[in-house]
Amino acid sequence: MNKNKFSKLLRFVITFSVVSLAVFLGILLWDNYMNSAWTRDGRVRADVVMVAPDVGGLVSRVAVIDNQFVRKGDLLYQIDDVRFHHALTAAEAIAQTRKAEYEMKKHQSARRSAADNETVSAENRDDALYDAEVARAKYEEAIALVETEKLNVERSAVRAPCDGWVSNLLLRKGDYVQAGEKRMAMITQGSFWVYGYFEEHKLSLIHVGDKAEMKMLGTKFVVKGHVESIARGISDRDNTTDGRLLANVNPIFTWVRLAQRIPVRIHIDKIPNGMELSAGMTCSVSIFPNKSGH
Repeated sequence: MNKNKFSKLLRFVITFSVVSLAVFLGILLWDNYMNSAWTRDGRVRADVVMVAPDVGGLVSRVAVIDNQFVRKGDLLYQIDDVRFHHALTAAEAIAQTRKAEYEMKKHQSARRSAADNETVSAENRDDALYDAEVARAKYEEAIALVETEKLNVERSAVRAPCDGWVSNLLLRKGDYVQAGEKRMAMITQGSFWVYGYFEEHKLSLIHVGDKAEMKMLGTKFVVKGHVESIARGISDRDNTTDGRLLANVNPIFTWVRLAQRIPVRIHIDKIPNGMELSAGMTCSVSIFPNKSGH
């Protein structure tokens, strides 16, 4: 009889201990979830330069390959410059003609200015001076045109605006590009940062300057950083406007409210040796509050 009582008591103690431990662990997990600044929704970002030509034309040469690292000033691709060289030659010829006309008008004006009033009237002197000034202006205009055509020849070679990597290269020899048309993307070297998307109720736990750790998905690498800034606004999908600029309020309201996620920008302080960062990588982000207070 005593043995049965002891067995029942033992089962009760074990069951109670297991349930108590489960409740205790559940409370700890819930407290950790609610009162610690962490998120699994982190993304590596980088500055992307969208390279566009300053002149239009046929691509005669692509000097890089996809994902190649280039230095600032390296040739990315060449636009056929034959037309630009012809335009430069024509502009230089016009400039020479305008220069000769200006020299002639200037000498004529000088001779008439040196003549006495009986030989050349004041009106003729003024006309000669005016013609010389017009010729000078036309010559300066021609010089400006020459410089513009030289610039077009120079800009036909599209060069890297910064150190970085060519990404998703789709441009090919023979493609036609237009001035200002984005045809190549570059990831700027040293521009990587992390956006951690934190639930709104956790923002009170995050401050600028707090230390941060980013655990990259599927790797052993941990990246160190600190909070650089906190976004001050996100899009409100329920606050659109109609054609008359009046609020278009969604009539459906659900009882289950999902917390909005606010972007927190994290500056990367140190990248572990052997790790290659790429924009778009995902990570878990943990924020550690500054012990000195804020």
